[in-house]
Amino acid sequence: MNAAIIFGLLLALMLTGMPISISLGLTVLTFLFTMTHVPIEAVALKLFTGIEKFEIMAIPFFILAGNFLTHGGVAKRMINFATAMIGHWHGGLGLAGVMACALFAAVSGSSPATVVAIGSILLPAMVKQGFPQRFGAGVITTSGALGILIPPSIVMVMYAVATNSSVGQLFMAGVIPGLILATMLGLTTFWRAWKNNYPRCPEASFKEKLTSFKDAIWGLALIIIVIGGIYTGIFTPTEAAAMSAVYAFVIAIFVYKDMPLSQVPKILLNSANMSAMLLYIITNAVLFSFVLANENIPHAIADWIVEKDLGVIAFLLVVNLLLLMAGNFMEPSSIVLIMAPILFPVAMKLGIDPIHFGIMMVVNMEVGMCHPPVGLNLYVASGITKMGITELTVAVMPWLLTMLVFLVMITYIPEISLWLPKMLGMM
Repeated sequence: MNAAIIFGLLLALMLTGMPISISLGLTVLTFLFTMTHVPIEAVALKLFTGIEKFEIMAIPFFILAGNFLTHGGVAKRMINFATAMIGHWHGGLGLAGVMACALFAAVSGSSPATVVAIGSILLPAMVKQGFPQRFGAGVITTSGALGILIPPSIVMVMYAVATNSSVGQLFMAGVIPGLILATMLGLTTFWRAWKNNYPRCPEASFKEKLTSFKDAIWGLALIIIVIGGIYTGIFTPTEAAAMSAVYAFVIAIFVYKDMPLSQVPKILLNSANMSAMLLYIITNAVLFSFVLANENIPHAIADWIVEKDLGVIAFLLVVNLLLLMAGNFMEPSSIVLIMAPILFPVAMKLGIDPIHFGIMMVVNMEVGMCHPPVGLNLYVASGITKMGITELTVAVMPWLLTMLVFLVMITYIPEISLWLPKMLGMM
């Protein structure tokens, strides 16, 4: 009964158009003050202990690093490198876009940042070369979603905070799935370009390839620093985030010199605004989880599912459908922070690996970012291309179907996610 009241109130508030974070907070406070006898001191204590986690510090640092990289010329050099390497294949600049998105995702940790950084440079170039705008928009919108799967990923940090999982294990578990999805999106791009005979770039000489690699090396080195540093134990994921922010600042200002010092305060302010927004969502989600736990709702749901003998296959199918539906009206951070505390205990009772479950949730978030009505990547791409959401939805469809096939693979073949962390001795 209490569960129905909590979820009903949350849904009603969200349907009014109220932001998720405020909906969560009002739901929790209304329920606590009218239907429970929990002392307000306990609520305040839970609020502070819930966000007093070392891993949360990684979020503002990764946001800051992503902002420095977006404005600091790293994206442009990654596009040049990708174009030199594979631009002469069928799909040309489209394939280069997929590769550039994968590379930029590995340094920014954010999907919208990847779409903006790569799309704003590459899409006008694709249209100029003769590609239909729909094709370019479809490629960049979906490939940009790699930003939350290829580590470092802010959404993975959110999942780790919500479930007390290892950020390092999640980062390593995202590498192979990220590479596979990038390859699948690349194959879809190649096939459509070959079928429609879209233009290709002239093949770059070995010297041009070497020059573009040297030019991009400072940005590419950040991938080695973050992933290598975490794997070798030189620093934790949170320390890696701080390191990447400092490194991104240095290469944007002093190495590439594409960003004047006068722009730094503005970037710091934008990063602080975004971090504050996410931390506010986390704070309210922590309270929401506290209410659910206090009412024993996650365990009641877990017991009910175990009693119904759904089994792992059926449970994972239900979870995917639930997360894809949630992606229709919520953004990834909110979905993870609300759904993970509810679904995680059930997954553990059924013997599902927490890291595999986390990667599966992240892939669902990727799909959600690319379909209407609130797919964040669609709105970002719409701003760049000036295309309507309906037209963009049609444009992304071939790549979106590819992502759904990949979601089925990730859901039912756990080794795709778990092989690398196991091989590295992290599990």
